[in-house]
Amino acid sequence: MARLLRWTALAAAAAMLAAGCGGSSGGDDKDRDKSDKSDRSGGSSGTPTGSAAPTRAAGPALPASLTSQKLDWGRCEAGADSPAPGGDWRCATLKAPLDWTKPDGETIGLALIRSKARGDDRIGSLLFNFGGPGGSGVSALPNFAGTVSALAERYDLVSWDPRGVAASEGVRCRGDKAIQKAESVDATPDTPAEERAYLADAADLARGCQKAAGKLLAHVSTTDTARDMDLMRQVLGDEKTHYFGMSYGTELGGVYAHLFPERVGRVVLDAVVDPAADTLGHAENQARGFQRALDDYLESTGQDPRQGSRRISELLDRLDAKPLPTSSPGRSLTQSLALTGIVLPLYSEDGWPALTSALKAAEEGDGSELLALADGYNERDDEGHYGTSAHSQRVISCLDDRQRPTVEETRRRLPRFEKISPVFGPFLGWDTAGWCHDWPVAGQHDTPEVSAPGAAPVLVVGNTGDPATPYEGARRMADELGKGVGVVLTWKGEGHGAYGSGSDCVDSAVDAYLLKGAVPKDGKVCS
Repeated sequence: MARLLRWTALAAAAAMLAAGCGGSSGGDDKDRDKSDKSDRSGGSSGTPTGSAAPTRAAGPALPASLTSQKLDWGRCEAGADSPAPGGDWRCATLKAPLDWTKPDGETIGLALIRSKARGDDRIGSLLFNFGGPGGSGVSALPNFAGTVSALAERYDLVSWDPRGVAASEGVRCRGDKAIQKAESVDATPDTPAEERAYLADAADLARGCQKAAGKLLAHVSTTDTARDMDLMRQVLGDEKTHYFGMSYGTELGGVYAHLFPERVGRVVLDAVVDPAADTLGHAENQARGFQRALDDYLESTGQDPRQGSRRISELLDRLDAKPLPTSSPGRSLTQSLALTGIVLPLYSEDGWPALTSALKAAEEGDGSELLALADGYNERDDEGHYGTSAHSQRVISCLDDRQRPTVEETRRRLPRFEKISPVFGPFLGWDTAGWCHDWPVAGQHDTPEVSAPGAAPVLVVGNTGDPATPYEGARRMADELGKGVGVVLTWKGEGHGAYGSGSDCVDSAVDAYLLKGAVPKDGKVCS
């Protein structure tokens, strides 16, 4: 099962609402320019594209072959899992160093997508990262364009596939058949044999990732991607980096602010990863967040949360002993797949009716609906092909995270996980032992450094009902950014993320900040 930690907000919602939010650009672009080989740099952001002024992250000087490169914007092609966006969308490839300590050495290509600002009063480029790590920005941004239509008047909307993701040297650690086979591995082992199988599967995946990524495996960290962002800023012709990060994208934004505080423009961090939590802390936070969301869901259906959670735990225990039949040929609903199917609809309140129906069907002996939800989370299509986000997520997070909890440490902490959440605790507890087990590259840190003294105000948006990145992380991010930098906006809502989720209060505050530079009062609450 894919790791629950820091999963992408947009991808989860899109998978659940499989009716498909299509690209908002629409239309045929045959009458538009076939390519745009020059970057518009008007408005307040037009600057030369030379190397950035010295920062704490300056490092070796960047060669002109990187900073002065001209992007060849052309029509976007269809992705492996997404149709080609039409209309005003254009795509290009940015050259970036494979190894940022050797900027004049070997390069890799980063896939970018852009739609130019519609109005004349352009502010600059607005970069988007939708989370993961491992989510494709090239695929996601066109689907998100309708939500940010007001911002498109004054910003070039820009996103990219980070290194190791999709069209940017994307990593695939396993084939489809091997992925499906691994779904039968018990993610909460109860016997020594199950423990051995669980760890053997994790080690096998690590070997597959190493073989697929090669030397890139040591150069896909969040810090590497933050440096890529500053190169984008220079090549796009922007003096400051304006940025909208969601879920894991908030950690990336915090790391960027730390490395380049004087380059911080208008930055929004929504659905915030707690930067003060280590690997075990993140898992505990998420167990708490998903249990909180499950409790809210159960209460909305008139159930007592404690009794409802017990009933779901008993269902999962039964599945551990005997998986349920499904309408998918040759596939059963295992305990792990069922838990994944429960997770997905908790990402948005709109998914709660689907969860009610799927749980009812499972109680009556049919696992088909929960399996379909799990397949949405795991990016599995009707033909049995899986997406690669989970592979990219693993190679990035295992390079970031230094901690490698052992099975013995996990066993000792399981009672704590189970106390936090009887439904999600055991899975997230065991996940800490298996996620980076036998990983061939050492992790870089216990927690990311996001302090950014001297940076412009950063708007940090927290949702009290967020299951994947619990609300407490927003305040901690603001505190870590530093006094006068982190500004918290709170929404008392449900689901993963706040902007575009139905709160006019949140949307208007974020829009006013990005479009007018109006910083809300720290602690503002939208209910």
